[in-house]
Amino acid sequence: MAQSAPPFAPSPIGQRRGLAEAGPAGALPGRADAVVVGGGLIGLATAWRLAQRAGLAVTVLERETLGAGASLAATGMLAPAAEHEPGSDMLLPLALESLARWPGFRDDLQAASGHDIDYRTDGTLVLAIGRDEVERLRFRYELQRRSGVAAAWLAGPEVRRREPCLRPSIAAGVHCPLDHQVDPRRVMGALAAACRAAGVTIVESCAATGLDWTGGRVTGLHTEQGTIAAGTVILASGAWSGESGLLPDHLSLPVRPLKGQSLALRTTRRTGTLSGMVWTEQVHMAPKGDGHLIVGATVEDCGFQPGVTAGGLYALLEGARRVMPGIEEMAVEAVWSGYRPTSDDDAPIIDTLAPGLVAATGHHRNGYLLAPVTADAVADLVAGGALPDVARPFTLARFRRDARASA
Repeated sequence: MAQSAPPFAPSPIGQRRGLAEAGPAGALPGRADAVVVGGGLIGLATAWRLAQRAGLAVTVLERETLGAGASLAATGMLAPAAEHEPGSDMLLPLALESLARWPGFRDDLQAASGHDIDYRTDGTLVLAIGRDEVERLRFRYELQRRSGVAAAWLAGPEVRRREPCLRPSIAAGVHCPLDHQVDPRRVMGALAAACRAAGVTIVESCAATGLDWTGGRVTGLHTEQGTIAAGTVILASGAWSGESGLLPDHLSLPVRPLKGQSLALRTTRRTGTLSGMVWTEQVHMAPKGDGHLIVGATVEDCGFQPGVTAGGLYALLEGARRVMPGIEEMAVEAVWSGYRPTSDDDAPIIDTLAPGLVAATGHHRNGYLLAPVTADAVADLVAGGALPDVARPFTLARFRRDARASA
């Protein structure tokens, strides 16, 4: 099992297990208008929007503790420009729309919860060292320009003027000014508080064991604590969404876990830090308001293999040291791993699987970026019966089209 959160520094959250201010575990009710399976970022954001906007009675079921899969292991990047790469053209409109919704989502969330989420608008700086990396970065920059993404090419000296802590050997960079970031611990703590303020029931340590069907419609869930009747069941269980057992074979989802390891460094005046997010071909680094520098993340297609490895930590530290020598003097305060929920095309699945059953999963490494648009889309689907136009390309139908095209 992955460690559920980086155990460093006081904050609205920050405990090794679960959320410090999550509140008492709720008892399983007999019925809810909507039951969300999964207490991660997407599950809580969806539950909050359903309760807040649609006025539904919502219950969230979490098999472990809130955020235990990927949500508390993430870096919190809202970076559609830096993430844009060949093959992701379909995802870009959804990503840009969700980024545009983030300021309103932030304001609503902070007002509803009373928590600041450390929303930062510093942009992302993508770096290149050496001729080969410069050529690859130039290709990526031209792709961004053709796609209409805000990005500016910087020569090495200009990169170092922006970030004096970087090595003099940095050859070039691309600045993505509209990329933002949040602190995942703070967001998850705020969502837990906002959900409870909106009347959402959160039940932890309660795994869903089966769907309750009546006349071809999902009408509830069987769990380890009993059965709950539901008007709609929303599957938002992240990397576990593709596991067999809960869904019948004909409704199986093409989602698998993609493990990532990360670490937190404590910065000081002596070590210096970064003014904004920095990406290289090996790592990304994100400074947070509490003085930590998050370095992530490995990409390991190894299933649910728990724990942190020496090789993973070496890759992170060496990747960071390659561009920022000051990390050698920074204290390592936490290391952790988590599981990205990755679909076959690295894009989310937002769809009605059967009457009474909705999926919101497969967000890969863009969960925080896509949380507002996903939560709003599911609220529209459950309350109004239809997906908004921006979310319609992300149903399961795209995989069936691809299968027919390759047959």
